[in-house]
Amino acid sequence: MRKILTIILPVLLIIVAGILAFGVFPKLKDPPEKVDAVKKAVLVDAMAVERRSLRFNIESQGIVRPRTETTLAAEVSGKVTRVATEFIAGGFLDKGEVLLEIDPSDYRVGVKRAEAAKASRVAQLSSEQARSDQALNDWRRLHGGEGRPNDLVLRIPQLAEAKANVRAADADLERAQRDLQRTRIRMPYAGMVREKLVDIGQYVTPGTRLGATFAVDLAEIRLPITNEELNYIDLPDFRGNSTESLPLATLSSGSAGHSWQARIVRSEGVIDEKSRQVYLVAQINDPYGLLGQSHQQPLKIGTFVHAEIEGRTATNLFVVPRHSLGDGNQVMVVTAENTLEFRKVDLVRATPKEAYIYSGLDDGDRVITTALTAPIDGMDVRVRGDEEKTKEDLPGDSIDQSGSGDEDDPVVAEPAAELATGDEEDPQAMFTIEQDAEVYDDADTGADSTDDNGGY
Repeated sequence: MRKILTIILPVLLIIVAGILAFGVFPKLKDPPEKVDAVKKAVLVDAMAVERRSLRFNIESQGIVRPRTETTLAAEVSGKVTRVATEFIAGGFLDKGEVLLEIDPSDYRVGVKRAEAAKASRVAQLSSEQARSDQALNDWRRLHGGEGRPNDLVLRIPQLAEAKANVRAADADLERAQRDLQRTRIRMPYAGMVREKLVDIGQYVTPGTRLGATFAVDLAEIRLPITNEELNYIDLPDFRGNSTESLPLATLSSGSAGHSWQARIVRSEGVIDEKSRQVYLVAQINDPYGLLGQSHQQPLKIGTFVHAEIEGRTATNLFVVPRHSLGDGNQVMVVTAENTLEFRKVDLVRATPKEAYIYSGLDDGDRVITTALTAPIDGMDVRVRGDEEKTKEDLPGDSIDQSGSGDEDDPVVAEPAAELATGDEEDPQAMFTIEQDAEVYDDADTGADSTDDNGGY
């Protein structure tokens, strides 16, 4: 029994001491002083908005291609005997200049033979005509001029055959002369050589590819845009001949560092089944500046260019950065009391960079452009720039930004990343939703900083 008490008694003492330590002694202490939560205004960037008129420009890109391009092929057979010095890749030739010549010897002989054959046929026709006239005179002497002889007497069939032979000889001569002309391959227009495939001494046959050329009078760029973007461009009636009303397109190339002016001359009118885009065609005159029609920098065929297409003009619109637009088409506005207010806005258009608003804002409203973590409707904010004015007006009476009095430690969220393009009629801008312990310092309440008002 004594051994049992020896074991149990210390255990009981420890339990009683624990109860006293955790239950009784804490009640004897003074209650902790209740400290109110300190609100800290968040430093933000904001921009004042005003209604203004603007032009909707559409951005696209494409590759510069010649409007006219030709693959040269031989029409007669023979050995290449002469090649022009300019017949090289990049060479420029005027219309009608000879690129190369195929041995014309056999074709000159062919022309002479055709000329001789024609002369023979003409002589036969003259002889037959004389026989026909003689037959008519003989018949009149025999019959006293009464009646009319038949065609056989007058040799009409023989005369018709002789005339047909002359026409055939004319055709043979024309073909021989044409074949002789085809021994010289001429430039079909003022242009440049893209590719040279033959040289002196090579034997060619009809259909042999000789090279490729393209005209330098006009260049074209196919510019893909969405069907929705097409609504922002005034496309004229392309059946007319006037080019003054055609929309302008400013072309630029990062590699060249220059810009060029082109005009939208037509729409291809068909939506691509895969990309669901429609192609506009921009046209630029004299891209190489070789014809004296353009004073712009040369624009080489094959250059990849960015295009800004001139669109329609709109009035009374607000323009804000795209990243300031939140879910449900809401923006954050700084009120006169320097608090944050969510505003529902109506959009006309949204691009990856800007959003165009026609209602929901007023002139002079300040739209927050800083991406905040867990923004709350009614929270205190400080606008960068206003803070400097306050310091000038009230020296030494600055606002504590971090709770420690350190002015160099503002609570500012990182800028939001640029959004993907997405559907421009339903723009999505995302504000980062995270806990931010520095927005509200709830020391006693333990309140969660999650937005209970249906924030972003």
